[in-house]
Amino acid sequence: MKNIVQKAFLVLPFLVGLNGCSKFLDVNVTPNNPTSVPPSVLLPAAEYGSAFTNANELNRFASTVTQQLAGAAGSPQSWDVYITNGADLNNQWRFEIYGSALINYNQIIALADASNSKAYSGISKIMKAYTFALTTDVWGDIPYSQALQGEGNIQPRLDKQEDIYKGNQSLNIQSLFDLVREGLADLEATSVTKPGNDDAIYKGDLAKWRRAGNTLLLKLANTISRKEPALAKSVIDQVIAGGQYINSNADDLNVTFGASVGSRDPRYEYTNVSLFKDDLILSTRYLNLLQANNDPRLPIFFTKPGANYVTWDNGQSGARPTPVTSWSRYNAYVTGANGEGPVRLLTNFQRAFILAESALTLKTAGDPQALYTEGIRASMTLAGLTAAQIDTYLANNPKVATLTGTDAQKLEQIITQKYIAFTGNGLELWNDYRRTGYPTLRDSQNAVGIDGTRPVRAVYITQEVERNPNFPNPSPQSNVKLWWDVD
Repeated sequence: MKNIVQKAFLVLPFLVGLNGCSKFLDVNVTPNNPTSVPPSVLLPAAEYGSAFTNANELNRFASTVTQQLAGAAGSPQSWDVYITNGADLNNQWRFEIYGSALINYNQIIALADASNSKAYSGISKIMKAYTFALTTDVWGDIPYSQALQGEGNIQPRLDKQEDIYKGNQSLNIQSLFDLVREGLADLEATSVTKPGNDDAIYKGDLAKWRRAGNTLLLKLANTISRKEPALAKSVIDQVIAGGQYINSNADDLNVTFGASVGSRDPRYEYTNVSLFKDDLILSTRYLNLLQANNDPRLPIFFTKPGANYVTWDNGQSGARPTPVTSWSRYNAYVTGANGEGPVRLLTNFQRAFILAESALTLKTAGDPQALYTEGIRASMTLAGLTAAQIDTYLANNPKVATLTGTDAQKLEQIITQKYIAFTGNGLELWNDYRRTGYPTLRDSQNAVGIDGTRPVRAVYITQEVERNPNFPNPSPQSNVKLWWDVD
C-alpha cells in the first residue's frame, strides 16, 4: 500500500490545484536515526492531519448526504443524489489518513517509547484510535492491525470492523477501547519529555488529554451501542464512575488552523477561496429545520448576504440561484473568520448528548432531560449566546426544550439537537443518522445511486482494490451497512 510507507508529513495540508484536495511535503524518516525527527516535530503534523481529514472532503460528503448542505455542482452534486465511486475519497484515504496522520502517530509512539517519553505516546495512542475509528466508520473493514508496517507488509489484511472495535486476541487485534486505555495509562507514567506548544490541541495539558481520552471512550461506546448495548453500557458506566471526561467547553478537543494561505481550515478554503466554492450551498431542508425550531444559531452557523437565506433543495435540478454571492454558506463559527476554524473533534455538548442518549436507552447514570438540556446549553454557549438568551429560548420553545413522548421520540429529539450542534462536522452527523435513523431525512429529489439509497458507507478506493488482493473485489456498494449499523 503506497500509503503505508515510513514517511512523515511535516507541514500543514492545504487545498491546491484543480481538485481541491490535500498536498503534503513528505520527509523520509530513517528508522536507524530516530532522533532526527523528534516527537515534538511529528505531533502537530499528526494532529493537524486528523483534523484536516475530518474537515476536508469527508465533511463535504457526509454533510451533503445528511442534508445540512446541498450539492450545487461537482462531486457534491453527485453525492446529493447518492452517486459514489471508488475515486471519490482517494486522496483522503491515501494521503490524509494512512499517509499522514496514522503513520505519524505510529512513528511518534515508537520514538517516544524508545526515549521514555510516555506523554507523547499517550496522546498519540488516543489520537490514533480516534483516526482509526473515523476510518472504519467511513469504510467498514479496513487495514488496522497489520497497517503502518512499511515494507514489512505492503498488502495488509482488512480487519473486520467488529474486531477493530471489540478486539480479537486470536488474530492479534487490539480493540480501539484498549488502544485508548493504553494511551490513558501512558499519560499517567513517568515521561522524560513532555509536549508543550508543539501540542496543537492542549499545549501539553495532560489533564485535558485524560478527559479527552475518556470522552473518546464514550464516543466509541455510543457508536456501537445499538449493536453491542451491554459492552457500550459497561464502558460508559466505567467512564462515568471515573468522572474524568470533558464537562466544559474549555476542555473541547479542537484543532485550530492558521489564518494565512497554506495553513487554513479546509472548510474555509472550500467555502471562500477554492475554484469549487460554488459546489456547496446551505440545504433548504436544514434551513427549514432551524427556522421551525426558531433556532438562534442559524445566523451564527450560516451566512445571509441579502435579505433572505438563499438555499437549494437536496437533489434539486435546474438553474442555481443567482448571483452566487447571495448564497448562504458556512459562517465564521465553522470556518473561522480567516480560516482558523476550529475543527471540533470531541466536545462538551457531544458528551452531554451521548450521556443523555445512554441514560435513556441503556439506563446508565444520569437524567436524560438534564443531560439533554446541558447539551443544548453547551452548544448555544459555544455559538456565543448568553445564559439569559439561552434561558429565554428554552422557555419560549418547550417543544425543543422538553423531551416528550415515547423513548424513540425522545431519542429523536436528542439526536436532532446533536445534529444541529455538530454543524460543520459531517462525519458525526452521518454516524448518528446511520446508527439511529435520526434526524428524520426525506430522500433527495432525483435520487439515483444504488437503488436510490442514501449511502451508508464509502466505496473502497479503486487503487487499493486493484493493488491489494485482501480487498474484496467487487467491493461492497454504498448501500451495504456497516457492522454497527443496525437501524
